[in-house]
Amino acid sequence: MLIDARAAARPELGGVERWARELAARLPALRPGGYAVASPPAALAHRAGHAWEQLALPLRARRAPALLCPANLAPLAFARNVVVIHDVAALRERGWYSPSYARWQRALLPRLARRALRVITVSDFSRREIADLLGVEAQVVPGGVGERFTPQADAAPARAALGLDGPYVLTLASRTARKNLAALQVTAQRLAAQGVVLAAAGGGRPQFAAEPLPHGVRDLGHVPDEHLPGLYAGASAFVLPSLYEGFGLPCLEAMACGTPVVAARAGALPEVCGDAARYADPRDPHDIAEQVEQALADERLRAVGPARAAAFTWERTTRALDAIVQDSLA
Repeated sequence: MLIDARAAARPELGGVERWARELAARLPALRPGGYAVASPPAALAHRAGHAWEQLALPLRARRAPALLCPANLAPLAFARNVVVIHDVAALRERGWYSPSYARWQRALLPRLARRALRVITVSDFSRREIADLLGVEAQVVPGGVGERFTPQADAAPARAALGLDGPYVLTLASRTARKNLAALQVTAQRLAAQGVVLAAAGGGRPQFAAEPLPHGVRDLGHVPDEHLPGLYAGASAFVLPSLYEGFGLPCLEAMACGTPVVAARAGALPEVCGDAARYADPRDPHDIAEQVEQALADERLRAVGPARAAAFTWERTTRALDAIVQDSLA
């Protein structure tokens, strides 16, 4: 089995990239000799990489029994794909993406899904979306949380590197309308009145229709992976107001670090976060602000968050996905 590691080569780190990195490292360790990893040069991790994925990768995989593609796309010319489709947001709402990316997804995803040996997704929400928009039944394998994400993670290096010398509430999301960060302006204003900074980690992507941060939100930009556990652990609360999430990995990572979480009542977030988060209407900025203020004093969330996150491990993800792969080869 060959693993498509194009997403793992990207310097940015979102949920899709985290999946690609974890699987590219863990599957070969789980089944030595059973998996090999195919990575493009770093320059081909984004747009230019579509040509590598569609043309060069099938040649590399021609002797492999199958090709595991963990980041939504796969080579159309290859007939033995096992593909992980995290969500179908570009089909649900094309305005969240650049026109070229939306057209690419709409042209490719239905054909890939219908030809694949197996389609895997990350939540029941995404399974229903894939069935509705692609007409394919997907198997669900939830993502995991790395062992580094704990309440004991040292916040000092992240604080020093990012200039966070006071209390802060964190959000982590790409700068796209789907993440709905514009709805955080009221939250930023209320927190500022209490001497608390609302800080946003993440940045733009070439495939997204860019959305600026609202006034009052401090832009941390792309944060190095080694700083993320401490950044979560040092936050007074975490908020994700997304309009659509196939999974919502940052919420689980924040929970694992003992940080109270406020999530949008949308997409897969209620399914993933369960009763370990507070929920807000993502289209009501005042409700979001109110829930964040309540979370700051919610000691219950600090206690139940790590327990909720502990149910999601990359070991469990890797073993479940490997079982599906082996079944597809039988």
